[in-house]
Parts: sequence; C-alpha cells; structure tokens
Amino acid sequence: MSVLLLLISALVLIYLGIGGTVAAAVMAIATVVGLFQDEWHLLSIIFGGIFLALALILVIPGDLRLDKISRPLLGWVRSRLPKLSDTEQEALSSGSVDWDGELFSGKPNWNKLLDAKPAHLTSEEQAFLDGPVEKLCSMLDDWKITHEHYDLPDKVWKFIRENGFFGLVIPKEDGGLGFSNTAHSEIVMKISTRSVSAAVTVMVPNSLGPGELLMHYGTDGQKQHYLPRLAQGEEIPCFALTSPVAGSDAGAIPDKGIVCKGEWNGEEVLGLKVTWNKRYITLAPVATLIGLAIKVYDPEHLVGETDEVGVTCVLVPRDTEGVNAGARHLPMNTVFMNGPTWGTDVFIPMDQVIGGQDMLGKGWTMLLECLSIGRSISLPALGTGAGKVASLATGSYAYTREQFGRSISQFEGVQEALEPIAGYTYMMDAARLLTSGMLDRGVRPSVPSAVLKYRNTDLMREVINHAMDVVAGRGVITGPRNFLARAYQAVPIGITVEGANILTRSLMIFGQGSIRCHPFIVEEIEAAGMEDEDKAAKKFDGIFYRHLAHTTRNALRAFLLALTGGVIESVPRHGEIIRHYRQLARFSAAFALMTDVTLLTVGGGLKARQRLSGRMADCLVHLYYATAVIKQWHEEGYPDDQRPLVEWSLKTCLRDLQDSMREAIINFPVPALRWPLRLLVFPLGATGLNGPDDSLGTKVSRTIVEDTPVRQRISRGAYTNMDPEDPLGRVLNAYKLANETAGMRGRLHEAIRNRDEDELDGIALLMGHERKELVDWACAEGVVKADECDKLLEALEALYDVIRVDAFDEDGLKALSRCAKGKRKVVERSPKEET
Repeated sequence: MSVLLLLISALVLIYLGIGGTVAAAVMAIATVVGLFQDEWHLLSIIFGGIFLALALILVIPGDLRLDKISRPLLGWVRSRLPKLSDTEQEALSSGSVDWDGELFSGKPNWNKLLDAKPAHLTSEEQAFLDGPVEKLCSMLDDWKITHEHYDLPDKVWKFIRENGFFGLVIPKEDGGLGFSNTAHSEIVMKISTRSVSAAVTVMVPNSLGPGELLMHYGTDGQKQHYLPRLAQGEEIPCFALTSPVAGSDAGAIPDKGIVCKGEWNGEEVLGLKVTWNKRYITLAPVATLIGLAIKVYDPEHLVGETDEVGVTCVLVPRDTEGVNAGARHLPMNTVFMNGPTWGTDVFIPMDQVIGGQDMLGKGWTMLLECLSIGRSISLPALGTGAGKVASLATGSYAYTREQFGRSISQFEGVQEALEPIAGYTYMMDAARLLTSGMLDRGVRPSVPSAVLKYRNTDLMREVINHAMDVVAGRGVITGPRNFLARAYQAVPIGITVEGANILTRSLMIFGQGSIRCHPFIVEEIEAAGMEDEDKAAKKFDGIFYRHLAHTTRNALRAFLLALTGGVIESVPRHGEIIRHYRQLARFSAAFALMTDVTLLTVGGGLKARQRLSGRMADCLVHLYYATAVIKQWHEEGYPDDQRPLVEWSLKTCLRDLQDSMREAIINFPVPALRWPLRLLVFPLGATGLNGPDDSLGTKVSRTIVEDTPVRQRISRGAYTNMDPEDPLGRVLNAYKLANETAGMRGRLHEAIRNRDEDELDGIALLMGHERKELVDWACAEGVVKADECDKLLEALEALYDVIRVDAFDEDGLKALSRCAKGKRKVVERSPKEET
C-alpha cells in the first residue's frame, strides 16, 4: 500500500506539473521499496527503473551530467531537430505567440482566453460603418460592375478615395483614419457582402500594400511623403510578391536588384537596378506606386562585404522609365484590378528602399510581420461576409419558397443544408473576432493568421456550396437577380491567394506552429545551432529536462483525461459547458504530446510528411475555433438563444478534432508508436464525440429561418436593404412580407385543402400564375378580410418574384457582348513577360 501511495503521489505531481525532479525521486523510492517488498512484476520493475534512471539524471551534479549525458544527448537531438532555412528562421523570429501558445502547451489557461480584451469598435468607427460604408454599399451594383463596366464606376473610385477608405489604418497624424484592426475587418466584411470586387479594392491598400510596411519600417521622410498621399487616395498602391516561377516563396524569387550608381532627378546617386516579372498583383493595373519584393545583390561591394544581400522591399513609382503595368487578369469573374507588372534594369535610388539603406536584406522579416496582419483580416473577413450573406439570403429563400403547400425550410433535407450554413458562419465570425482582438492588443499572430486564412476560406466554400444546394436552379442562372453567383465564383480566389490552402495547411500551420508556439523547441534549436560547444551544452542542459518533464506531464494528462472524461480537470463553469471545456483540455494535452512525439521522431522530415502535418494542423484549427466560439459567447453574456449554435459548434469541432487526431495516429509514420499513442490518447477508443444530433441540427437550421434576434446576430455586420429590385433586397423584402402574412396564407392554404376536387383543380391553376384572381377568390369567400387583401396580394407577388430567374433574348446577349468587348482590350506584352 505504501508503494501505491508513493506512485500516486508522484503521478499527481507530474500531472500538476509540480517538480519533475521531486516526482522522479518519489517514483524511484517507490521502485526501491517495491523491490524490497516483492510487490512488483517484471513490467513494473521496468517502468520503475526508467523513473529511477530519470531521478538519477536529474540529481546528478551539474558538471557530471553535462559531460556524460547532456553533450551526447545534444548531438543526438541535433540529428532530430528540423533543419531551418534562413527564411524559416526569420519566420520563427517574426510575429508573436498568444492563445495559440496555450493550445500547444497542453494545459490551456482558460482565464487568459476569457479575460483578454475583446474585439470592439469605437463610436467613431461605428459611425463610419453606419455612414460612409453604408453609403458605399448602396452605390454598388455588382451585376453592372462584373458584366458591364468590368470595373468599379468612376463615382465609386472617387467616393473611396475622398472618404479615406485607402487610409483606414494609417494614423491620423499621417492623414489616415487611424482605425483599429477590428474596424478594418468589419469594414471589409460589410463591403464584401455587397461586392467582392469592391471589398478587395478596399482591403489591399490597408493590409497588403506598401502602407503597412511604411508605417512600421519606413523612414521619417518616406512616411511624411507617402502616407498622407496614400491615405487621401492621391497614390494608388500595390505590392508585388508573387513571381511566375516562385509563387509566394520570397526565398526563391528570381526578381533582383543590383546595387549600383545611377541618375535620379538629374543627379548621380547610389541605388538599385531592378528587374522583375510579377503576376496576380491586385491593383497593379491602376497603381501609381508599386511595392516590390526582390533579392538584392552587391557584386561591387558598394554597401557591404557580401555579394548577396537578401530579400528587400522597395517602392517604384509607376511613371519611372521602364516600368510596365496595365494589363489585367480577370479572377473568376470578379473584376477588382489585378494584373502583371514587369520591368528590366529600372534604376531607383536607395531612398526608395522601404526603411532606407539600413533595411537592405530585411524584407522577408518585414513581409512576415505585415502578412500576419493582412492574413488575419482580409480574407477571413471576406469568408465571414459570404457566410452572412448566405445565411440571410438562403434562410429567407428557404422560408419563402413553398413546395407541396409547405415552406421548404420545414423539409429535413433542406434543414440538413441550412444547419452548417448557420453554424459555420457563427464559427467564422467568432474566430475572426478573436483574432482581430489579438491584433488590437498588439499581438502579431503569425500562426493564428494562417489558421484563420485557411479555415475561413475553406468554410466559405462549404457554406456557399450548401446555399447553392438549397437555392438550386435559382442559384445557377446568372443575371442581376442572382444573389449567390459572385460569392460562389469568388471562392477559389480566397482558397488560392495569400498562400494556397494546401500549402498553408500541409506546411505552414503545424510546421511553423509546432516550433513557434512550443515552450522549449525554439531554445533547443538555438542551442543546437551555437558554435561554442560549451555554451551550447549548458543552454541545452537547462532546457531539455524541463522539456522532458513537459512531455511526460502531457502524456499523463492525455491518458488520465481521456480515461476519466476530463472530470479530474478544473475548468470554468461559465455557460454550463463544462463537459466541452474538459474535452478541449484533454485534446490540448493530446495535441501537445503528439507535437513532441512528432518533432522527436520525424524531426526534419516533417516537411515531407505533409499528410501528418496537415492532420495536426486540422487538430489545431478545431481547437482554435472551438475556443473562439467560447470567447465570443462569453463576451456577449451567454445569451440563451445562442446556445444551440454554441453547442453545435463545440460538438462539431470536437468530433472533427477527434477524427483528425485519430487519423494522425493510425497513419503515424513510425508504426511502432501507433499503438502506444492510441493507448495514451484513446484508451477507451475514439468514441463518444459524435457531433451534433438531428434535434440540435434542426434548432440550428431554424436560427437563420425564423425572424428572431439570433438570426440578426448571425448576420450582424452585413449590408441589407429591402429594395424589391435589389438581388438581396428582393429576398429580404419577400421574407418580411411572408412573415407579416403568415396567418393569411395559412388560412388560404387551409381553405384550398378543404375544397372539393373539381374546384381544387381550378384553384390550383390560380395558385400557379394568377395571383390577383386567387386573392379575389379568397376575399370573396371570406378566407381573408377585406383590409387584408392588398397585403396578401403584395406578399404573393413578392414570393413569386423571388423564384424568378433572369433570361436574355438575343439582343440582350449581344448587348452584354458589346459591353464586354468595350472593356476587354488586347494589350501588347513585353517579350519577357509570361504569356
């Protein structure tokens, strides 16, 4: 019994993370006592011996342990740790760790999540959303933009420039609006619910253009000259990173700048002779200021001792001799300005290097810092906006569309499609707000930005596909009436740009996150890379054993939390979602354990194990989104009408998390570890987390069908109107009238059902197309009151109008063709520019 108590004491110490040395010593004592008392079997002796050895390691005098154990271990660890390129090293040193670090720790501090300052808007920012943003949205006709003008109208460009849309985040002292990242996200999201083309036009200068780089790294002279001009729309910026042969890999770009002397404004100055060929560059066709990522070389050693200086960010005025731009790409029938830019031996002075000469070679770090901001805002806002439009439009359409005398929203098959539209939109919004709140607190979330970009654009695809299933033929006919077509066509853009989702999932999220967010790996890599062996061994000795205790604790936590259903874990009681907190704590421990085992066994081979990396990335995604939902619900005061959405989101995330981790384990690249990992993570089997049931799914589907505050909450931030001539307004107007006349239409259907068969045939004909005659009949029969007749007719006309689709006669199609020909011009290309 004394041995058992000693063992339990040691396990408790390890579980709580208190004193790895003490825990090992206690277990060693238990081993010795057990041997003397003859209470141990062979397996117990083996495990006891391991802990005895661990205890001896931890209590050996420092110098002896350093020479006999730590130095050899360091050599072995060097062979296992990932080998990082220069760009990867810079990626690890850029950005910062916040809630993502807690998820990697294996024991998340829930108070850190719940107490963190949430995303919020100032009264000035809300006024801008209610004023200029609302006005801009009302000016946008997406059909004309994409099928007639192939551009934003001149009055829209003028309004955007004059109202500061290009300077949302530029400080007020530099002429901008000085808005928060949350405001930036809300503005882009709202515009995207009206026009993807307009949203991209606004978002790029604020998150992916030179402005962000200048704000953080520009010289005083550059800031004073360019920021006011950018904020006021006098300069239209673009930033060109992507090269045809290198994609977005800045380490492989062929675009170059040679340090040399040249003439600028009539004087000989030191500068760069720049050659580039870029594509997919948003705003390039109209940009007056082109930002470039290039590799700088200094063959004459005019600025240093090395030939290759490195990736550098520069500014090239469009009117500089030799600059080519103006041709356009057309990304999936959206018409935001996008195209190639190229130039050969274009000379610019050192003053055009962002940050000046001192920032030569530091462009990759600059890009990583700023991309983490843009990736956290732009595309996640776009995805959320698409979800909000789909929720509003599809929920309204499903309610108003009737088949067999019933709203199709009552059909279980339709509810099955509406359910993820509502649930995923709620999840996207929660993750967006969690991350923008981080940004506003000064965090530079490199890993969450990748998580958010990947998942929100992927969920955008899921939501829009489900919406198209519900709307069916109404959604596949293009024309001014179609309220889903642009979002459907724009899905691949979000999936592809700013790091394609395959790359982001299989390489970036877990590949970088497992190192960036790990409490010990970065320091171990630094120790392994030190040239001074004595200093390296000492640094490693001070880290490795803490890492070992960390891994042991997470292994024990994962096993015990899985075995007990998490009941031994202390978690918050807010919102009565204790069981979900416990499961999240359990899987955080399992995720941390899997991370350590992966790094230890796969190590530098992780880049090639992209299926494993992708599955582990999915685990992190589901952890992050589940906790984002908890954070959002907490900030809103745990309203009970959102509970079905919260429960659905948490159950969905936990089910998908379990599936992703199970797949990672059964396909783990070291077969000998599969069963031990299964035993630790799923001692009772991968069961019990089955996701939402049908009853909960039905409740969630109703959140976007029934006219309640929770429907308004899901669609909060979207642009809406009731104009019966507007694509979305037509559906919302019909939805409003359908709700107002629900009783009248119910009496009408009941009256029809009670008629004899001969009379019913005639009424059925009236119901098909002759709505006025049907209402007259209902009024004459007393089915509806006299003062209800006009309202009923208005509703029936609106409900019929919702299901109509566009049709073009030959003249109409020719007119569209003439519009297209008027805008599509053949542009001569440089011989060096990719065809």
